[in-house]
Amino acid sequence: MAPDWAALLQTFWASDKACALLRFLRQRLATGALIYPPLPLRALHLTPLARVRVVILGQDPYHGPGQAEGLAFSVAPGQPLPPSLRNIFRERQRDLGLPMPACGSLLHWAEQGVLLLNTCLTVEDGLPASHVGRGWEALSDAVIRHCSQAGAPKVFLLWGAQAQQKIDLIDAARHQVLCARHPSPLSAARAPQPFLGCAHLGQANRWLKAKTGDAIVW
Repeated sequence: MAPDWAALLQTFWASDKACALLRFLRQRLATGALIYPPLPLRALHLTPLARVRVVILGQDPYHGPGQAEGLAFSVAPGQPLPPSLRNIFRERQRDLGLPMPACGSLLHWAEQGVLLLNTCLTVEDGLPASHVGRGWEALSDAVIRHCSQAGAPKVFLLWGAQAQQKIDLIDAARHQVLCARHPSPLSAARAPQPFLGCAHLGQANRWLKAKTGDAIVW
């Protein structure tokens, strides 16, 4: 784990919410539950705070075998594209003129400083939202707050109502905050602020170039 996340994680693991979360996870594992992903904190491992330039908030991991790889919206190589990720790539194609990728892993985004953070970091096989409210949210809230308070100005992409509930944790005067509907086919085209057509990836790059002279290779 990068040293700049270490103190935050130490504080979380010492908290009552973390102790309750660990008890819950051990109990579920003891009953034979399959819990994904194998590395819940992978986003923090891959993207140290000092390198974070963009934060994309997801909900909970994919709940199918082999899908989740510890990065919001991303799926492990070789997995079919889930509908939300397909819409993200459709918008990327429309906004930036890039072809649809064959692989759904967003590892190359994470390695460039895009923190792909789910607000809940584990889920059980076939049971979406099964670990929501069990304690992970205390950690993800702390990560969001820390990203807002520390380091260089960043772009926060808040897609969907759950992500937008975190907006009070972000200093919008210091950072670029872009909101749209969730990329799920159930909401991606709905007004107001439809995801399809939002042009957030291009807007993020223009803002980053103005601030730092650099951009993300989406």
